[in-house]
Amino acid sequence: MSLAFRDVACVRGGRMLFSGVSFDLAPGDAAVVTGPNGIGKSSLIRIAAGLLPPFEGAVTCDADKALLTEASALDTDRTLVAALRFWASLDRAPDPDARVVQALQALDLEALADIPVRLLSTGQRRRAAIARIAASEAPVWLLDEPANGLDTHSVARLEALIARHRAGGGIALVATHLPLSMPGAQEIGL
Repeated sequence: MSLAFRDVACVRGGRMLFSGVSFDLAPGDAAVVTGPNGIGKSSLIRIAAGLLPPFEGAVTCDADKALLTEASALDTDRTLVAALRFWASLDRAPDPDARVVQALQALDLEALADIPVRLLSTGQRRRAAIARIAASEAPVWLLDEPANGLDTHSVARLEALIARHRAGGGIALVATHLPLSMPGAQEIGL
């Protein structure tokens, strides 16, 4: 399993955002994409997800990916547990119900399981979106600004979740402007 960029360039709106980006991530590895607003951090994550083609270069990934963006991708009319079960049932990993329960526990959301997503606070919705990623059990996590809207306690939970994912052989590619503790992560400065 790996995620690799080879001399990747990104053009958006006729403007070169970045070029020559190369890195390799193997099981247990992580990379943190940093840089000022508008430099292309989110675009790099979208390229890794296959949602945006690179202008130049190549991206290879031989494993399932889970993508976290600004939108939670959860049906706001469903209860939190039902919204998470919907996504978990689409994933290849077995036992979606158990995966959802574990994700709710990991992000301290058990008490909110029966609340409609639309009634969750900003921070709760962000934790719910992260729970969707955790419940997927995808080997490669692509996280765009995962700490946005989280309090200090929730950031610590996020860091622990990423550490567990990596310890289990997972890969994490994280774009962020907020500090996150990810020991041993490569830094990709744009």
